[in-house]
Amino acid sequence: MASAPTGRVDTIVLIHGLWMTSRSWERWADRYAARGFRVLTPAWPGMEVEVEALRADPTPIAQQRIADIVDHYTGIIRELPRPPIVMGHSFGGLITQILLDRGLGAAGVGVHPAPVKGVLKLPLSTLRSAFSILRNPANRHRAVWFSADDFHYAFGNTMSRADSDAAWERYAVPGAGHVFFEGAFANLDPDSAAQVDTRRDARAPLLLIAGGADHVLPPSVISSNAALYQKSTAVTAYHQFPGRSHFVGGEPGWEQQADYALDWAVEMANTVSPTVVSTAPGR
Repeated sequence: MASAPTGRVDTIVLIHGLWMTSRSWERWADRYAARGFRVLTPAWPGMEVEVEALRADPTPIAQQRIADIVDHYTGIIRELPRPPIVMGHSFGGLITQILLDRGLGAAGVGVHPAPVKGVLKLPLSTLRSAFSILRNPANRHRAVWFSADDFHYAFGNTMSRADSDAAWERYAVPGAGHVFFEGAFANLDPDSAAQVDTRRDARAPLLLIAGGADHVLPPSVISSNAALYQKSTAVTAYHQFPGRSHFVGGEPGWEQQADYALDWAVEMANTVSPTVVSTAPGR
């Protein structure tokens, strides 16, 4: 297990996903900070307030766009003195891939990530998980409520209903309809914000992690995403944790995924990352 940062990589940027806020990283952030890393958990632009405030007024969520989110994190990373490890969950994993495509980061980890443009098939469980958004095309311009029932199917399916409901109460917020539609229909948009150059050789190492019981983004989606990078000489790895749901922030056993992601990222960042052996992008 990585016990402390090296002299070259000492910062981790954690990016949350759809239906969540930065609070979803609280356990991972504490675990990484205890090992001596500087851990940043910046929210999507406009979502810096607490879960309860976003539930009361989800207007900032409705305004989200993938390009704006990427630009937001680009600015944060470029202000750092050294390239960080970048980890993103769900749609945060898509953002992570786009950031690496821009030449940012020392290493990237997509934790049950939403796919980049080019993954052609979404399984029924993915569509059912997002039914609250997809059922009405007008939701593209809204922040769409995510009920406790929605959460139990999409995130808490390996947990008891009581534990799932407690997690929903602490973490869940309405979903950004526009962001979801951008991702779901990326293959129909020639100018999709979810597009990356999967053949790019000069990018930081990338790990994509899947959960065997994930209803939102099953292993078939994430392995297909990883396969898109096969013509790149940059390091791309895929790892599946059997029996794990989409709720990586608090499902029992979350520590295994957190430690695996950190160990892999630290090793790759300090051995093969082009941003570490050269200079930080944008500096």
